Amino acid sequence: MGDPKEITTLQTSTILISTIIGVGVLPLPLFAVRAGDTGAPLVTLSGIALAAIGLFIITVLGMRHPEKTIITYSQEILGKWMGRFCSLFVIFFFLILTGLASREFGEVVVSAVLRETPLEVTVIVMLLLACLSCRNNINVFSYIHNFYVPMILAPAMIVVVLSLKNANILYLRPLIGTNFYDMFTGMLTISALFQGTFIITMIIPSMKTPNKALKASFWGISISGGLYLLLVIATVAVFGPEEIKQIFWPTLELARTTTVPGNILQRLDVIFLAVWVTAVFTTLFSSYFFTIHSIKEICHLKDHKMLSYFILPFVFILAMVPKDILQLYEVIQYVGRAGLLITIFYPGLLLLIDFIKGWRRKKSVSQQL
Repeated sequence: MGDPKEITTLQTSTILISTIIGVGVLPLPLFAVRAGDTGAPLVTLSGIALAAIGLFIITVLGMRHPEKTIITYSQEILGKWMGRFCSLFVIFFFLILTGLASREFGEVVVSAVLRETPLEVTVIVMLLLACLSCRNNINVFSYIHNFYVPMILAPAMIVVVLSLKNANILYLRPLIGTNFYDMFTGMLTISALFQGTFIITMIIPSMKTPNKALKASFWGISISGGLYLLLVIATVAVFGPEEIKQIFWPTLELARTTTVPGNILQRLDVIFLAVWVTAVFTTLFSSYFFTIHSIKEICHLKDHKMLSYFILPFVFILAMVPKDILQLYEVIQYVGRAGLLITIFYPGLLLLIDFIKGWRRKKSVSQQL
């Protein structure tokens, strides 16, 4: 990577937390309720479990090749050309993810805050912010994430805790939804919200102690997944599944209806939106950083800085493809579910082949002895 090994286990966890918590926070309860009605928390929990399996696989792979990223060790495992071919799919997928996340950000800002501002302006501003930040090395990347994590976690937890005083426990029964096919697709959609965890393949080569990557992954997904689960439980308990189906961004509505004791703050949604903007930035920052670093490695370039401007027009064009917000969310769900082949199935296949190759090497060495 060319960067000194300075990233600690705690920093790795915070990068994962701030990468996972992003655009998906606002529509998350809607996705879960559409899939499982009152069983939304169970759908969310199963989505988190599936995402954790994917993260476990890529972390184990990274620990087996602590000096390399998935772009380089996939060429060793699959062969040079096959590895490169598969890496192109990974890069293109994260290019699309970055575009869709920036478009979703633009839609929310234009609908909820800056109604007179053109959508293109909000999208390009956020992309430029990510683009400029990505010109730094991986250590600065980790410091930026570390700085923002408390600002993201604390207000979100405050909204959850304060909203529970309006909760109706009956809205959470029965615990299991009736349509198991919908629950399964919902699980895949929610698991797709955790695809930013792929950034760990870029971080492990710069960790001080790569053998602690699994510990960092565990805390990263436990904290962010726990927050997502609490948000779904709180939203369903306050509004009920039928009302949530009528709301586009239930989490934002939850922040609107939540009040601070003593009326210190009349509206929490303004603070929550500011926090959400920060969360979107850190998520976009990670996917953008992963994309340009992967291109740098596949092309054997010395530096990634020029790539940050080079891919900007492509990300912007991809962001503007969906016609409206309804089509955008359809695309996000399809792309996210299909992307699980890239973020869970593909690393799983790599790990299996890597294990078989390692076993064969040991066998041939023992035979020679």
